This record gives sequence, structure tokens and C-alpha cells, in this order.
Amino acid sequence: MMEVQLLGPVELSAGGRTVEVGPPQRRTVMAALAVDVGRPVAVDVVIERVWGPRAPDGARGAVHAHVARIRRVCEQGAETAGEGLGVVRRSGGYLLEARPDQVDVYRFRQLVDQTRTAGPADPERARLLREALDLWRGEPLSGLNGEWAARMREAWRRQHQDAAVGWARAELRHGEPASLIGPLTGLLGEYPLAEPLAEALMRALHDTGRSAEALDCYATMRKRLAEELGTDTGAALRQLHQSILRGHRSASAPRPERTAVVRQTERPAQLPMAVRGFTGRDGELARLAAILASAEGESAAVVISAVSGMAGVGKTALAVHWARRVERAFPDGQLYVNLRGFDPQGSVMPPTEAVRGFLDALGVRPERVPPGLEAQVGLYRSLLAGRRMLVVLDNARDEEQVRPLLPGAVGCMALVTSRNRLTGLAATEGAHLLAVDPLTPDAARGVLAERLGAGRVAAEPEAVADVVTWCAGLPLALAVVSARAAAHPRQPLRTLAEQLREAGGRLDALDGGEEASQVRAVFSWSYSTLSRPAARLFRLLALHPGPDVDQRAAAALAGLEPERVRALLAELTGGHLLVEHAPGRYAFHDLLKVYAGELVTAYDDEWERQAALHRMMDHYLHSARAADVLVTPQPNPVEVSAPRPGANAVRPEDYGQALAWLAAEHPVLLEIVRQPQPGFDGHVWRLAAVLTTFLDRHGYWQALLTAAHSALVAAEREASLAGRAGAHRGLGLALDRLKCPEPAREHYLRALELFAALGSEAGQARTHQHLSRMSAVHGNSELVLEHAYLSLEHYRAAGDQAGQAAALNHIGWRQAHLGDHLRALAHCEQALELARTSGDVAGQAHISDSLGYIHHQLGRFQQAVDHYRQAARLFHATGDRHSEVACLLCLGDSHHSAGQLTAADEVWARALALATELGLPDDDPLRTGLNDRVGERPLT
Repeated sequence: MMEVQLLGPVELSAGGRTVEVGPPQRRTVMAALAVDVGRPVAVDVVIERVWGPRAPDGARGAVHAHVARIRRVCEQGAETAGEGLGVVRRSGGYLLEARPDQVDVYRFRQLVDQTRTAGPADPERARLLREALDLWRGEPLSGLNGEWAARMREAWRRQHQDAAVGWARAELRHGEPASLIGPLTGLLGEYPLAEPLAEALMRALHDTGRSAEALDCYATMRKRLAEELGTDTGAALRQLHQSILRGHRSASAPRPERTAVVRQTERPAQLPMAVRGFTGRDGELARLAAILASAEGESAAVVISAVSGMAGVGKTALAVHWARRVERAFPDGQLYVNLRGFDPQGSVMPPTEAVRGFLDALGVRPERVPPGLEAQVGLYRSLLAGRRMLVVLDNARDEEQVRPLLPGAVGCMALVTSRNRLTGLAATEGAHLLAVDPLTPDAARGVLAERLGAGRVAAEPEAVADVVTWCAGLPLALAVVSARAAAHPRQPLRTLAEQLREAGGRLDALDGGEEASQVRAVFSWSYSTLSRPAARLFRLLALHPGPDVDQRAAAALAGLEPERVRALLAELTGGHLLVEHAPGRYAFHDLLKVYAGELVTAYDDEWERQAALHRMMDHYLHSARAADVLVTPQPNPVEVSAPRPGANAVRPEDYGQALAWLAAEHPVLLEIVRQPQPGFDGHVWRLAAVLTTFLDRHGYWQALLTAAHSALVAAEREASLAGRAGAHRGLGLALDRLKCPEPAREHYLRALELFAALGSEAGQARTHQHLSRMSAVHGNSELVLEHAYLSLEHYRAAGDQAGQAAALNHIGWRQAHLGDHLRALAHCEQALELARTSGDVAGQAHISDSLGYIHHQLGRFQQAVDHYRQAARLFHATGDRHSEVACLLCLGDSHHSAGQLTAADEVWARALALATELGLPDDDPLRTGLNDRVGERPLT
């Protein structure tokens, strides 16, 4: 179908593909006609909508020219979609010939109108409103200027807000509160003064045990309303706030036994996007259903099912489709990981990385992640105890890769896929083994009928039989063929079968002997139909280390603008040669990556491949460095040369964007460091140095150790003193965090020698800072202050204000604990001034916390309250929730000492709710302290 999209950038969609309309003025003409679809719009009205009251002299002629070009665009789109729309001349104007449901804003209104006949308790109401909201792709009429566009945009935004409120209320009646938190947070960001959205978000947070965040949401809304409108919150929001303070459950909360479980950790939902057009696996689905049914009520071990089969046979599609069908059977969440057991570049995911990802998904703070695989596995399994969760371990290489990731809790299920038949799991873990064979000819015809229509398939049985033969019963090949056939609905299937036969005659079997020879013919045939730019991008993507790639990195590989690459990625995903497995992130199937690798070697010379790799490496290095500058205001001692043209480096605007980019891309960055390309040693050790702070702060210490080892090898190969210095610092930090102090100290001291030889004040300052902290952990007070003062000296020589602030705060903190409060106060006040000047938000949080402690010790309780409040706000802003709990405990103590007993009770209750949300165990000192304080007297 062909559609006009106005709820976002003005675009035409033809058969799921975006058709470029043209420059902003032409898009405004298109929008001016589309808002009155099916009705003629006078030329004067179009002119007023495009140019306003002061239209230029040539406006009428410009409208005619734009309409002529829009007609041609619609004709081109009709060839793809098989169903078009047109613009015709009517009554002194123009009319867009289309059904109202071909314009997204009308479709939005139709869906909203349908909800008016559904009662508030009708689940259909939530589904309709969710479908309506899904039509929005961003700001309506994005990129268009003028009064008319602004008026329409504002009116539609009001309708969007009303629909969002209705959806939130309907979902809270029937949906899972945890799944609403992310969308509601985004909607409240769009409409920051919408109290009903704040109310829905507070209910969702409270119902999932995140009461502290619900109270924060209320405080933020109250402050925002006061500052921007001069009003207080409404009665409904105030009543909800009081209810949360008293610990009451709302009517929409989950049943009590589940609430207790979900309160301790996050409810992950990691399954990939649903597989469209899945069919032909009824037997396998029934077997999996029987395995699950037989496990109901079991009091023994976890249920494991191991699905095996050849590459391309559809193991992942089967696992994801079945997992989506049974989500309700696992109400506490679903974990998913691609173990990359047969990655063409040999990048098999180690169990340490996989279990660390699961701990992240379960909401474990970095400071609570224990060192070592065995301890992490123990924590992971403890978090699953008492919960019903599904764990999907996709693309496993062998049993040893899988075993550490198996849950040990009754009621959980692990679903494993692998090319190998994992008989060891059956022998030792009692796994159910399920072999997935290629589809039978009848099932393969069913897949084609599902994707192309039963009539088209029935009309050419001989051609369909040939296509089925060439696809060898592999769903991957059938998906590629179906995508090409669907893109040419008027082309006979006989023509497609002949093209496949011709392609097969030119190719031999795939390497390795495991896959059928026809599969490469299918790939070749589909590849040959790509546009030249898309074909080139397909080849160059084989150079990417994986596990996935975003639009800007793909653009860097191709040396193109990101906007141009978006259409090429759509062409590849439309042909099933690439998968958008998560929004904005693209990945190859293993077989297709092998095929793309063959092509890039055959058709792109060494110079072209090296140039693409250089652009990609520059993209990641400069993007990571830009993000690190925002996350760590201290200057990084690593120098980098200017990026190559076309590198498309990302430039995050603030701390949040920088952290989000690093979180999304760090698996790719680690692959670059672990498996360096020849000739890029400089990129490897620089990238490892830039990643050090992020990996340390987020507890990826094993990954940091591996990255630092690779960096040291690369730096030694390049004979780089700076590279070796940074690598030794990274090794020292990783070993320090992994509780290996002696080897850590050796690497730190080696780093100091090398940084001194380089004259790097920043490098020496950071290393002394690490040594001071490590000395404090191991109780060596003299070395703590010695290294802290040396760190300060080098930071001053480097002109690094954020570093000076960190060093002064560390000195002040140690002095305060030695009883020298006045000197400690002077150092920390100086530190706070420097941290504010440098914009170090995390540094300000820790320094404010130190000042709160010092003032409390001096008996200045109100000053302590002020500093602790500021620290708690900043810890929350930076996402350091564990430090926030500790700070709130101390804030309550200062309130209590100042005689402000009600305020102390409220703060301690908030801290205890947050501690529960973080899953702090009963014997954790913070939780114990809070329990003691809350238990001292009844809460006000």
C-alpha cells in the first residue's frame, strides 16, 4: 500500500519503503494537499499554507511545478507498492486521490474514534490507542516552517497528548506496569506539564516497586508547574503522592506475590523483534509447548530445551517466535543473548560477557557486581530464584559456553539454539533435545503462500516447485526469495525461477560443505538485483566487526552521508539481506556475512577495503573520545589525529547522550579492540584508553582486562610509549578492581614510569589517583595522602580543573576521617568550586556529599542538610543510585540531628524504597542502617 506520512518527516511510503518527496517546500505542498485528502484544495489555499500571507510573485507557478514532481514521485511509488495515489486538477485547485486511511493523521483519528465505543475496562481500547500512537514517528511535519505548519503541528500534538493519556490509563488496567515505564518517561519528556501522564508514570513506578522514583517524579512535576505556570499540582496527583508515601498499593498493581519479586530487580524484556510471516513449524512449536506444559508444577531443576540444526534452517526465528507466544507464562521477564558461536570472524562471546549483560538487564549496579565469573554466575542465579523467567541462549557453540548461563531456579526455562546437537546438556542437565530440519516442500510452499499470497502461488505450481528446490527448505533462503518476489508483484514466478537457475549455474557450493549449494545461488540472485550503492554497502558491511551496526557507522564504511545510507539500509532489510534486529541497529545472518565477505574480497580492491576500514575506525575512535570527554571531564592523555573525510563521528551534546552512545556501542568497540585489523594498532590502543573510564565505572572489569591486554600488544607492535603507558594503567585498574592488588600495583608503577618519560602530567595524575584509592581500600593511610597530593600536583601542572577537584576532595575526605575537619572543609570547598567551573557533575555530587559529612561532624546540621540534598539530586541525575541511597541515609541523619523529625522520616523512607528497588540484600550495611532508623519510631 502507498501512504502519506505527516506524523514525523513528510514522506511517502510505498510497500514499506520510503520514497523521497523532495525539498521542504515540495513537502509542504504535499502536506497541504494531504490534510484535505479526497477534497479539492484551491491553489490560493495551497500558496497560503506554503508561504503565508506574503507569498512571492512566482508562487502559483512554483505550486504547479511542485505538483508535477509530486505526481511523478507517486507514479514511481505505485510501481513498488502495486497500489498508488495521485494528484488531479479540480475546481481551480488540486485534489489528492487517496483513501483517508492512506494518510497517517487520518488513520490516527480513525483509531482514536474507534475507542469511543469501547468502555474504559475494554482491553481493545488499549490496543487501538497503542496502534494509533505507533503511527507517530517524531515531530509532525518535521522540518517544515511557516505559520500553517506550526498551527497543524500544535493541534496534532494536543490530540497526541490526549491519546497518550487514554492509552496510559487503559494499559494500567490491563498491561504490565514495568513495560509502561519507558514509553511513559518518553511521553512525559514530550509533554512535561501533562499531569495525567505524570500520574500514570508514578503509578507504574510504584506498582513495580520503584516508589522512590515515583516520589522523585512528583517532586519534579511540582517544581516544574511552580516555575513555569505558577501553580501547584492537582488534587489527583497530590492524593497519589500521599498514597505512595503511606505505602498503599494501587488498584492497577500486580498481585502481591509477583510484586515482592519484581521489587527486588528489574523486569527485563530482551527478546528481539517478532518474526513477521512466520509459518511452517507447527510440529516444532507443538513439541516446545509440550515441554513447557510438562514442566508446570515441577519442583526439580530448571527446564532446558536445546534446539539444533544447520545454518539458515530457522532456529533463531523458531525460538523467538515461540518465546513471544509464551511471554505470559514467564511474567517476571525474558533474557536473550546472541552468543555468536559461529561468527564468521571468530568473535565468540565468552560466558563472562554474557552473564555480565544479564546482570545489567536485571538492574544490578556496577558496584554490586562481584569480580570473577563464578561469583557473577552465583549472583545471576540468586536473582532468578523465586521468579518465572525465560532465558534464550541463541547461537551457542558448545555446552561449556552455555552452562554458566543456565538458571538454577525452579520455574525458569532456558531455550538454547545451536548448529551442534548439544547432547552433553541432555546427559548432565537433563535437557530436551529438538532437531530442526529443513522445511518439507509442502511447508516451504506454505511459507511462500504466506508471504506472496495463496493465489499467486497456486497459479504457478511448477515455478513454485523450482523455487522451493533452489531454496533447499531453508527459511533464510525462502525469505530472501519472497522479498524479491513481493517487490515485483506483476512479475511471473516462472521468471524468478529461471533467474535462480541461471545464478546457480554460475556458482559452486558454499564453503564448508554444511550448507546446500543452492543457498549461494539465492543470495547471488538477490544481490544482483540491488542498486549499485546498496550492493556496495552490503559488501563493505562484511568488514564491520559486529555484533551489529547503526546508520552512522554504516555511512562511515561507505563514505556516504547518513541520510543517504538510511535508504540503502532499508533496501537491504527489505530484501532480507540484513536484519534490523533492534530499532536502528542492523545485523547479518552468519551465512550472509560469509557471502558478503566473499564479495568484498572479490570486487573491492585492497585500497578500497582499507579506506573503508580507516573511515570506520576513525568513526568509532573519535565518537568514543567525544563521549568520554563528556562522561569524564578530566582530559584524556591520549592524542588522536584528525578523522578521515566521511568518518561521520558522533558528537554527543550532553552527559546523557554520551553515556547512551557508549552503552549502545561498547560491544562493537570491544570487538574492534579484541580482534584488531592489520595496520590499525594505533586505533586499537587509543580506543582501549578512551574506553577505560566507561568500562571501570560500569563494572566491566574483565572486559577492561582483555582490552588492556590487546592494547599493550598493539602498542608494543607500534613501539608507542603512550600506548604502553595507557595499557599498563588499564591493566592496573582492571586487576585492582578484580582484587589482585600486587600485580595491579606493578602495572600502575610501570604506567607512572612511562607517563613520566613522556612528560604526561595528566597520565601521572590519574595513575596516582588510582594508587591513592587502592591504598585506602587496603588501609595504608600514609600512602593514601601521599598519592593524593602527588595526583593534585600533576593535575595542577596539566591545568585540569576537574582532576584537581577530584584530588582535593579525596584529600579532604581522608582528613575528615582523621578528625582534621577544618582543613578538610577548606579542601572540599575549593574542590567544589573547581568542579562547578569544569562542569563535572559526578564530581560535584561526591564533593557535596563530603561537605555534608564534614558539616555534620562540625555540628552544623542545616549546612549538612543543604549539601546532602544537593548531592542526592546530582547522584540521581548521573544515575548513581547506590550513592544516592547512602547520601539519603546521611541526609536523614542530619535532619534528625537538626530536630526535623518528619523530614528525617520521609527521607529515610525514600531511601529504603530505593534500596529495595536496587535489590540490596538484608545484610547490606546500607539496608541494615535504614531498617534500624525506620524502626526507631513510627513514620509520620
